[in-house]
Amino acid sequence: MEENSLAPITSNSLTQELKILGSEEVELSLNVNNVSYTLKLEPRVTLLDALREKLGLMGTKKACDRGECGACTILVNNRRINSCMTLAVMHIGAEITTIEGLAQDDKLHPMQTAFITHDAFQCGYCTSGQIISAVGMILEEPPKSEAEIREKMSGNLCRCGAYPNIIAAIQDVLEEMENATI
Repeated sequence: MEENSLAPITSNSLTQELKILGSEEVELSLNVNNVSYTLKLEPRVTLLDALREKLGLMGTKKACDRGECGACTILVNNRRINSCMTLAVMHIGAEITTIEGLAQDDKLHPMQTAFITHDAFQCGYCTSGQIISAVGMILEEPPKSEAEIREKMSGNLCRCGAYPNIIAAIQDVLEEMENATI
């Protein structure tokens, strides 16, 4: 059996990785809502804090800060994540979508319209996370029943109890999608 010797690694990528692991601010580029931003952040800054504090995108809400409520839900490469539970430096090169990025020009996303139509919010604090999560759920794999919608949306809490209207809004969008493909 041969012994393997470990040669020292001196690549630039390792130097960059070690710098990112330090406490000094690093320059990074994030693609948010189809706009590229260059930011200087400490490596420990969450994606939620970068969106709100550095980019001024206040639609993504900061609530529990522990990944339990879903108010901070965003899409990263069309997958739902809790932005309070991930670091901004982990998403260089990713496509990030917040509630501000759903509308196209002056036209609301169909899910936004459905939430308004069905009055699927009361205080509104969880609404952006609910809408983004619903859009992400459909992009990941459209649910086939009300029970499946409830299960897939279970990570997004609403203190006001607007769940029946949220479900109705999502069902409306799913029905529109089904009718559009026929």
